[in-house]
Amino acid sequence: MPFTQLKTAPGEPPQTAHDVTDTVQIMLARLRAGGAQVALEYARQLDGWQGEITVSRAEIKAACARVPQSLKDDIAWAHDNISRFAAAQRATAQDMEIELRPGLRAGQRQIPLQAAGCYIPGGRYSHIASALMSIATAREAGVPDITACSPPCGSGPVPDAMLFAMDLAGATRILTIGGVQGIAAMGFGLFGAPPADILVGPGNAYVAEAKRQLFGPIGIDMFAGPTDSLILADDTACPDTVAADLVGQAEHGANSPVWLATTHKRLAEAVIARVPALIAALPEPNRTAAATAWRDLAEVVLCDSAEEMAHYADTKAPEHLHVQARDLPWWRNRLRAYGSLFLGENTTVAFGDKAAGPNHVLPTSGAARYTGGLSVHKFLKTVTWQEVDECALPDLARVTASLSRAERMEGHARSADIRLGPVPGAAQSTG
Repeated sequence: MPFTQLKTAPGEPPQTAHDVTDTVQIMLARLRAGGAQVALEYARQLDGWQGEITVSRAEIKAACARVPQSLKDDIAWAHDNISRFAAAQRATAQDMEIELRPGLRAGQRQIPLQAAGCYIPGGRYSHIASALMSIATAREAGVPDITACSPPCGSGPVPDAMLFAMDLAGATRILTIGGVQGIAAMGFGLFGAPPADILVGPGNAYVAEAKRQLFGPIGIDMFAGPTDSLILADDTACPDTVAADLVGQAEHGANSPVWLATTHKRLAEAVIARVPALIAALPEPNRTAAATAWRDLAEVVLCDSAEEMAHYADTKAPEHLHVQARDLPWWRNRLRAYGSLFLGENTTVAFGDKAAGPNHVLPTSGAARYTGGLSVHKFLKTVTWQEVDECALPDLARVTASLSRAERMEGHARSADIRLGPVPGAAQSTG
């Protein structure tokens, strides 16, 4: 379906550069060989952190005492939503058993991972909500050991409110370390932490690349790129609200695209006209980040129908998909590719980013075509079992042997045959 471009994106989000890949590979090799000492050297060199890596219980208690009660209450309010949503997800993951044939029973179990590593980004912004999203979700899944790490704030410690959120969410231990060295500390089991079974949480290009390179022996939530957002709007949408929502997401960074698809040309033109002033009103460095993202990556398209907007959305497969249009049930049932869906003008991606409940660690760069975001299911293993009684043996062994021989796997066939008696021609034991 053709779309009319009202604002084009002259650039594309940058891909992981070869120098990032090479740098991370070298760092991980050093960290694997040198362990905690090398991680500490990187923390001193790259972050200027001179303190202890492991945050003590006394330091956590003191930090929590410094957080204003009003902010504690707000963090607790968000934590309650996030935990309750994760608990409801956990209730959908059930053990089960079925008798497939008389005497042939099979089933599945949901087993929590034993150790999780949760990366909480710092830097330009202090991502308190990310601490809740990853740690609380792992805790509700039943993971018994959760290591959380976050970089120092400048050369100072992890911010007090962040430590409060990490502790409230249920971190077993907290490490003041970021970047590749933080990922390695959790993945390799440094500073008293067990090696993580899974690494989760957003981060910069180096963090994302470190997770990618460690994936295999260690699980990860997803391959994450820059955040992206798409708004679908019709003539019922308010241009001021749409423009504010686009700018709110563009402030994530210069490489974070935002898109608008609409059936109403006057709305599109009004939004395009309003955005620059909203960006100009932001403080720095948010202003520069949003201005660059809007200039280089933002796209506004005019569609002929709601179906054409839905098709555009399915093609983009955005991380965040916000519908500000009539007939919300139709959109909820029609849309197929997104990380998280926001329905109606009363909601906003910012609600999901911070406090609404569903997880904000979501697929980016079109990955929503094949995966969803972080959930309790990422921290669970769905494993299967089977058990066979005598009455099920004849047919099961016969069919197994038949299929095995059709595949030219004679050893498999004999492994089935022997359950019914000695295998003709096979050597018999004399022991």
